[in-house]
Amino acid sequence: MKASDSSILFLFFALPLAQLGRCVLHPPSAMVKYAREPDNATKACKARGSDLRVHFKNTREAAQAIKHMELAKAKRYLEDVCAHKQAIPFRRFCGGVGRTAQAKARHSNGQGRWPVKSATFLLGLLKNAESNAEVKGLDVDTLVVSHIQVNQAQKQRRRTYRAHGRINPYMSSPCHIELVLSEKEAPVKKEVEEVAAPRTNRKNQARLRSGATSATATA
Repeated sequence: MKASDSSILFLFFALPLAQLGRCVLHPPSAMVKYAREPDNATKACKARGSDLRVHFKNTREAAQAIKHMELAKAKRYLEDVCAHKQAIPFRRFCGGVGRTAQAKARHSNGQGRWPVKSATFLLGLLKNAESNAEVKGLDVDTLVVSHIQVNQAQKQRRRTYRAHGRINPYMSSPCHIELVLSEKEAPVKKEVEEVAAPRTNRKNQARLRSGATSATATA
C-alpha cells in the first residue's frame, strides 16, 4: 500500500459515523455535466446539488422567481420568503394554490406560496456559489443568476398503513438543482445613426428644381 492510499483511508475513517451514510466519494477525474455552460467561463461560477430532499415543484417555482436576479437581491428575496414577507408566484404547478397580494405584486395572477424549505436550499446554493466566486476572484457585487435549473430526481418510496390491512405508497419527490452566477456585463452605448437623405431620381429632382424656380419667379 502506498503512502497516499493510507492517507485516504485515514481521512475516510476519521469522518464521524453519522456522516458516513451521507458521504458520496467521487474520483478526482469525475466531471459533473451542466445543462448549460456560461458564455465566458472566466467570469462565471457554478454550484450544484444532487438528490436534495426538497419538493421538486416548489423548488422549481422558487428557482424561476430568482432567475436573472442580482445575487444580493436574490438572497434578500429568499430570506423574505422564509420570513413570509414576500411570496413565490406559482405559474406552472399552480393547481389548487391560493391567491395572495404578495404574489400579485410579483406580476402574476396572484397564486403564490411561501416554500420555506425550497428557499432555504436555494439560499444555501447561492452562498456556495458566492464562495466559489470569491475563490475565483470575481466581483461579487456584479454577479447575476444567469442560469438556474431544477430537475426531478429518482423518487424515494416509503409506505403508509391504511385500514383493513392495506398499504399505500408514501413517495417523496427530490430534485437536482444547478445554477450559474455570471458577472453583469456593462451596457454598450448605442451609436447615433446618421439620418440619410431620401433618395430621389432625376424626375423628382427636376420637379423640385421647377418648383423652386417658380417660387422665386412669383416672389
